Amino acid sequence: MANEITCVRGDITTEAVDAIVNAANSSLLGGGGVDGAIHRAAGPGLLDACRELRRTTLRDGLPTGEAVATDAFNLPCRWVIHAVGPNRHAGQTDPSLLRSCFTKSLDVASTIGARSIAFPAISAGVYGWDADEVAKIAWDAVTSHASDIDVVRFVLFSDELLRAFEDARPE
Repeated sequence: MANEITCVRGDITTEAVDAIVNAANSSLLGGGGVDGAIHRAAGPGLLDACRELRRTTLRDGLPTGEAVATDAFNLPCRWVIHAVGPNRHAGQTDPSLLRSCFTKSLDVASTIGARSIAFPAISAGVYGWDADEVAKIAWDAVTSHASDIDVVRFVLFSDELLRAFEDARPE
């Protein structure tokens, strides 16, 4: 478990941590919400890196619940860890898939040498998951996962999400 776990309201693209997590879609080619914001802020190099992953190791895209890292290009962090959350609107309602986004991201962060990581509220936006449920799953995944990450920060873009994550904080 990380030494420091916090939640803040903010813009994940401005976080000065080793790695930020992108709530990506399986194509890895950008989208809306957090995904679009990260791609815009990182610049065209991020899309090129994602296209290269699709051309080589992830020809069919990144599966739901999995994570992969790229360089961060114009972002203040060193890496972007792309994690594909489950889409409740598409019938992906298994909480273990959402939990996996957080634990696999931590695993990838450890593998690449990151010591600090920032997460968004994966699947709480257009993928239709309830903010309270995402917050509980995220906190449980991060606090029960053995990793060598020192700092975990949940960076939430709205007061509603921040409140959900603060309320879900374990005692």
